[in-house]
Amino acid sequence: MDGDFDFLIVGAGSSGSVLASRLAAAGKRVLVLEAGGSERRFYVEMPLGYGKLFYDPAVNWAYRTEPDPGLNGQRDYWPRGKVVGGSSSINAMVWIRGHASDYDDWQAATGSSFWGRENTTAAYRAIEDNADGADAFRGQGGPLHIRSGREPAHPLVRPYLEACAAAGLPVNADFNGATQEGAGIYQLTIKGGRRNSAARAFLRPAMKTGRIALRTKAQVTRVLLQGLRATGVEYRWKGALHRARAGEVILAGGAINTPQILMLSGIGPGAMLAGQGIGVVLDQPQVGAHLNDHQGINYTYRMTVPTMNDILRPWWGKALVGMRYLLTGGGPLSVSINHGGGFFRTDPGLDRPNMQLYFQAFSTLMPREGERPILSPDPFPGLSIGLSNCRPTSRGNLELASPDPFAAVKIHANVFSTDHDVAEMLAAVKFLRRIADQAPMKALIAEELRPGPQVQTDAQLIDDFRSRSGTVFHPSCTARMGADPASSVLDADLRVRGIEGLRVCDASAFPTLIGGNTNAPAILLGWLGAERILARV
Repeated sequence: MDGDFDFLIVGAGSSGSVLASRLAAAGKRVLVLEAGGSERRFYVEMPLGYGKLFYDPAVNWAYRTEPDPGLNGQRDYWPRGKVVGGSSSINAMVWIRGHASDYDDWQAATGSSFWGRENTTAAYRAIEDNADGADAFRGQGGPLHIRSGREPAHPLVRPYLEACAAAGLPVNADFNGATQEGAGIYQLTIKGGRRNSAARAFLRPAMKTGRIALRTKAQVTRVLLQGLRATGVEYRWKGALHRARAGEVILAGGAINTPQILMLSGIGPGAMLAGQGIGVVLDQPQVGAHLNDHQGINYTYRMTVPTMNDILRPWWGKALVGMRYLLTGGGPLSVSINHGGGFFRTDPGLDRPNMQLYFQAFSTLMPREGERPILSPDPFPGLSIGLSNCRPTSRGNLELASPDPFAAVKIHANVFSTDHDVAEMLAAVKFLRRIADQAPMKALIAEELRPGPQVQTDAQLIDDFRSRSGTVFHPSCTARMGADPASSVLDADLRVRGIEGLRVCDASAFPTLIGGNTNAPAILLGWLGAERILARV
């Protein structure tokens, strides 16, 4: 694999797949090294199959955080994609760009209009092939097909939307359109009843050019440096260490793996690296810092009408929906579990939504550490309404647990560590209950099971979300871009300051966390990152 490559990309995830395809389209020779295996698996391609992937180490890094005071001392579980396509191969497929003002924040943080709302909106329109057609916001004809939001939804979505409207949150037909606030149906990265991952939409078609070499199950252990210049990487493949070189190295391993590789290469907080016996090449305390993630919680209800539990729990139901999917590519297995959602403000004085909703006509009890790692529908007709914060002010960090490149890093999530985050989550769960108390939802609910009507006081509600909440799988900002070298790792061209020939292009590079699901902005980063890289080679 020591061929003549212009670029070496570490990670074939959401950003890396897009980046490779764009660089190859520009005539560049690209080597992609992916620690996981192929995404061509039945449960990866089947949209609802991601429940089977949630704890599967064959496709999942399956991280655990350190015990977190904000979670009453519990260790949270963080699934991340270890497979071609990365987390776009195991996620819930929700396509949310974020609020337009999030990209004002990116422009301000980087000092570059390249990352501002005008340029990012144009890029999203170029990326998308929206089944609902093009307009001033949506794109059509791009490489990434987005399932129509007009396709039939679960019957319980309508009473949910009506209850949201009664609670003061009107229907929004397009969260990626003129406004984000409101309740509605999510756009999904699904095409023809199959998951439309970044690998399927970008990487696999681009490999037909012959300009991309992909090596799977190849885990990078460090960046090779000649002085302060990156020349390639070292990686383990088939039990042996190998080296690969290229004109430029681009880390696209994601918000956990990218900072880990930097630190293993001697680029990171000097004292921490020295304490692990790693030679310090560049003392960069911002590597692994600024960890930001969305924290979510579900309220679960036993219903008086059937939900997906009734069909997905019994063996005959599994057989029925499985046969339907195999024969027609349709049915419950062909869509995400997130049937609807929304965005709202906990304070009307806010200038943008600060909370996101998730509606699921399904319920399950999330296993805690030490419990059997499996997701099974509850043995009753259950429904969940969940929410997560959009821009938490709590910050965590990553550090090496060991100089062993195959040992997981220590993840200090540090959630609910600010009064702001606790107060807005408290207001949010009260609003969630208000939705459930509106007609027609109220008439369909037999009882609230989690947390249950006995949880009423502010102290009880806070203790509940500290005990039951968890990540909604959007870690970001751990090697972030910024105009200020004192608070960032990368410049606006994604270059690692102080090291020549080394860039980062994934969610770790986000200047700030987007208000919404992060797969779309991770794909955006690969798309626009390629432009930035090609312009500045």
